[in-house]
Amino acid sequence: MAGLSAFWRIVAILIGFTLVLSSASTASATDRPVVVGYLAAFKGLDLSIERTDLSAFTHYNLSFANPDAGGAFVRGGRMTCMGDENGAAMRVDALRAAVARLHAAGGKVLLSTAGGVIPGCSGDWRALLAPKRSAATVAALVELAETLNLDGIDIDIEGALLTEIDKAGNYTPFIAKLSAALKARGKLLTCATASYEGGMIPISSIAYFDLVNIMSYDAIGPSWGQSGDEHSPYEMAKRDLNLWLARGVARERLVLGVPFYGYGFGGETANWSYRDLAASKGLDATKADVIGDRCAGCRYITHNGPATIAAKARLAAEKAGGVMVWELSQDSPDHALTRAIGRGLSRE
Repeated sequence: MAGLSAFWRIVAILIGFTLVLSSASTASATDRPVVVGYLAAFKGLDLSIERTDLSAFTHYNLSFANPDAGGAFVRGGRMTCMGDENGAAMRVDALRAAVARLHAAGGKVLLSTAGGVIPGCSGDWRALLAPKRSAATVAALVELAETLNLDGIDIDIEGALLTEIDKAGNYTPFIAKLSAALKARGKLLTCATASYEGGMIPISSIAYFDLVNIMSYDAIGPSWGQSGDEHSPYEMAKRDLNLWLARGVARERLVLGVPFYGYGFGGETANWSYRDLAASKGLDATKADVIGDRCAGCRYITHNGPATIAAKARLAAEKAGGVMVWELSQDSPDHALTRAIGRGLSRE
């Protein structure tokens, strides 16, 4: 009996040791920073996926889907208001194939709704989120998540539209209902938000989001901002993270957005992907965040080079839960910016 008792004590010790190792392994996987990448349907999902290092990202947001005036996201096997690279309505089977491909690579896949510019085919989000229709909108989004085999929904209602919906008292109640419905099915709810007054999600909604993606870019653009500024400097990232931590976003749910694109002024081409910038100006030129002379009326391009992307990712590793990218088709063929994120998150 004494020998038998000793045997079971040893078994118990081994089981306990195994559980500790298992818990450590789970914690390690859980502690991995999130790396969220937006895939723009209007650029072509297949093209964007081909250009992406799928091993580097944990979450993908397919963008952007809007409902029609009746609140439907799908009719006749096609999205009602989500165009592909040719301007045609995205096919549901094509979206399901993209989701399956990203799942096979180990990522979680969400569908991003609304967007910075609401297309003409969209229904009125103000009406769709009003008390009489919000339950139907929630049901439509949940059904869409099930139809496409998604891991969740990303809400990207921005600017004046966000402000109007919030002032009407309809934003947070909608988010609360959508969160409950998605969580009941084991799915995520995330958002994208700006950090300026009138463009921020309300504090009352923060607790309902699994991830809050901070769009820390576009301080200046082709038709807005102070001429001579940069569109996404490092100091902006620091300021934005501090703002959202102070507003109550839990560190592990806070995600710093970085741009894979830039803007030109003073006679330069207005819009640049990092991919095109590197091809046109050369990789050495893109190491700096400004190409040309940055001043009011001067000819220059503002973007983020690999060193700044790495520095921002390092900042995110220290103060937040990870990094978000707009958008994945824009990186260089050698994935220079994606690799920079990896270096920063690992704090190299």
